[in-house]
Amino acid sequence: MGILEQALENKRTAVILGHVNPDGDCIGSCLGLYNYLTENFEGLSVTVYLEPMGKKFSYLKGYDQVRSEMEPERKFDLCITLDASDVPRLGAFAPYLMQAGDSLCIDHHITNTGLARQNVIESGASSACEVLYGLLDPKKISRATAECLYTGIVHDTGVFKYSNTSGKTMEIAGSLMEMGIDFPKIIDESFFMKSYGQARLHGQAVLNSRVILDGRLIYTVVTMDELNQFGCTVKATDGIIDQLRVVDGIECAVLLYETGNPDEYKVSLRTNSRLDVSRIAMAFGGGGHVKAAGCTMKGEPERIIEEICGQVKLQWEQWKQEQAG
Repeated sequence: MGILEQALENKRTAVILGHVNPDGDCIGSCLGLYNYLTENFEGLSVTVYLEPMGKKFSYLKGYDQVRSEMEPERKFDLCITLDASDVPRLGAFAPYLMQAGDSLCIDHHITNTGLARQNVIESGASSACEVLYGLLDPKKISRATAECLYTGIVHDTGVFKYSNTSGKTMEIAGSLMEMGIDFPKIIDESFFMKSYGQARLHGQAVLNSRVILDGRLIYTVVTMDELNQFGCTVKATDGIIDQLRVVDGIECAVLLYETGNPDEYKVSLRTNSRLDVSRIAMAFGGGGHVKAAGCTMKGEPERIIEEICGQVKLQWEQWKQEQAG
């Protein structure tokens, strides 16, 4: 009996949770597991709670079944978290984990130290969807589940071009493609397609960017006023950091966007170099991966960037000491 089957043994109700501001991997893994469980475990009641999702993911089966409002009176036999590195990342739905009779965490973040009774954390995996795939019976994966898993892998690998893409990742993606999913449409419409407003927002963000630290760090700031100007929500910031990351000579890309709370910013970090941005994020209460991480910080943007630069310089200095030694 596998880990998932063991966790589900003698359970009648299960809740699936992902992280705040859910991205493609979070949504894909949560809905992939939802479909797998509802299709293969008769008598099991499954509920998914996530913050509002982008409409571009509405093609995924189960999208319209996700609940976005906390129901305090509900308790579950089992809570399964996906793509969330710690309890705060579960947002308002964290109480479901605390109150559940049992819990299972499925994740790929290197900063995850285990937030459930049982944890399956593979920091070398491309995505939570890749980790989840390893827990499922391939013979029981439907086309609907395959679409969800493929979507998550595509988004967290940047369509298979990030360094987290492995041979295993490609093998899994290939097996999902063989199930007849419309993979070109999934890539075009969920990853590349943008609204006109989003395209303008991205252009403005690049125009407003600044390069510092001898041309090695680039950053930009997106304000709530700009989001409103272009008719966008914070989800429209997806992809800006990747445009900055590929600028020639850049070792660290930083995106700040306002959360709506006074002087509070979400910070996204990416690197193409030896930098470990997960360490930078953890220094400010966040987390993530070696080459992609994030956190929430308060203060003026210039001050936030100054603090981040301090962490970048600290790693550079450590490199120099290692080379000298």
